[in-house]
Amino acid sequence: MRPDTPADHVDHIAEAERLERTAGLYPEDAEHLLLQAAAHLELADARDRATTLYDRLISPSAAHPPENPTLIRALKAANLWEYGHEAEARAIIDGVRGTAPTDAAPWVIVAESLEAHDELDQAHETFTEGLERLLSAGPGGAAGAGAGGTAGAGAARAEGAAVPAGAADPGEAGAVAGPMAAGGPVEPTAAGWPAESTAAGGPAEPTETGEPVEPTPTGRPAEPTAAEPPYPTHPLLFGRHRVRRLLGEAHDAWDALADRVHRSRAAAAGRTPVPLDELHDPKRIWALGSENPDDLRAEITRLQAELGSYREALSRPFPVAVLHWPATELTELLTAYPALSAEYPSHEAHLATIESSLRELAASGTPNLGIVTGTVPSYEAFAASEGTSPDDPSLLPQYATTLAARGRAVGWPPERGAECWCGSGRSYGECHGVSG
Repeated sequence: MRPDTPADHVDHIAEAERLERTAGLYPEDAEHLLLQAAAHLELADARDRATTLYDRLISPSAAHPPENPTLIRALKAANLWEYGHEAEARAIIDGVRGTAPTDAAPWVIVAESLEAHDELDQAHETFTEGLERLLSAGPGGAAGAGAGGTAGAGAARAEGAAVPAGAADPGEAGAVAGPMAAGGPVEPTAAGWPAESTAAGGPAEPTETGEPVEPTPTGRPAEPTAAEPPYPTHPLLFGRHRVRRLLGEAHDAWDALADRVHRSRAAAAGRTPVPLDELHDPKRIWALGSENPDDLRAEITRLQAELGSYREALSRPFPVAVLHWPATELTELLTAYPALSAEYPSHEAHLATIESSLRELAASGTPNLGIVTGTVPSYEAFAASEGTSPDDPSLLPQYATTLAARGRAVGWPPERGAECWCGSGRSYGECHGVSG
């Protein structure tokens, strides 16, 4: 997993230098821009320069403290290991795991780094720790996983999401799960919180319909229910499943949940799912490193077929974003530039137009949709940079596109149970997400 992985035809060094210059012009976006620059440098095999950027972001003397220091350290560790600094990378990985992040991205990055270097047992432990941390802490833990994965971080490396040892983020040092009476950790349900303990010392085990059955006397962990976990945790589920296949381990409750999530995602995309057991077949994985041209051609053909509907979405560098003005910002904007009143008759009409526009785009098959939030000072600065008056309505979509390109877009629609994008404080399903 890696944010903003650039395309192969790009001059990575030149693009990294351009992003560094842009970061100097927009310090509020420096973290996102410099992480993109580091990705380009890694792909150009300028890994020492990438490490310098990571150090710059987490330096105590940095002009702006990083929003995601744990993620940046995870990226730094993965990069260090790739050019021979194994001992330092391992120390940072241990530190990242020790902070127990509430964001899925650092867990995925360090686990995949361990997996890439054949540390399969440790990778398995790390994937499992991440899942237990993010899906065992009750409703707050599940919501945190959803909020922490920016733009779809679980977003994967190729989807353009901006996500990033030492000090941990606030609240990230808590324990994973409390012990059961029988002495083992509570395994979470798929909804993100542990099943209630029974008098026998173990959680009730649900059936396929989610109804509990009598617990076993051993206090065996419950199977996950059918509810789907937050999207940013999906790479943890799939990565753990993949590593367990390489280790030859039998399916467990987490693997069953990974299978269900995989089938659900394929159904939502209108595709016939390729079973995870087939995707993660060790023979297929090893074929990618084979020197036999026939093996490689066969695997490439399978991978091309499986990409299917993902290809268009993955080719988009940033979301198609609609501009949102909070009420106070819109009032200030229209007071300063009355000519824009025709675009925004009222704040309520503005919010309704955003939702209807995004629904129309989704219905037409446009992928990777998002919302960017504008501020008057930022808009005025953009207008000045374009040499245009801020009261020119044609500037508004350009401003939205620029914000999206700078990583300011929030994915739409919000995840199930998440707050509405409008800032009302209500859930999306009870606000602008109401059907009809």
